[in-house]
Amino acid sequence: MGGVTELFVIMIIVAAFAFAPLGYFIYRFTKASDKPLGDIEPHGDSHSAVNDFAEKAIAFVQKSLAKK
Repeated sequence: MGGVTELFVIMIIVAAFAFAPLGYFIYRFTKASDKPLGDIEPHGDSHSAVNDFAEKAIAFVQKSLAKK
């Protein structure tokens, strides 16, 4: 039973060292501003050629289905 406890403690220590850089990253970027990762653009507001193509494809399919 002592082996399981030792393994558990060792895994907690390894996890703490593994996730320490992530915690530091989050700490530094939330400290700089009140937003979680700084100034980010809201989803859906950016212009994209892929979004334009998808909208055209959806409109084409809808028109094709409407004609039938």
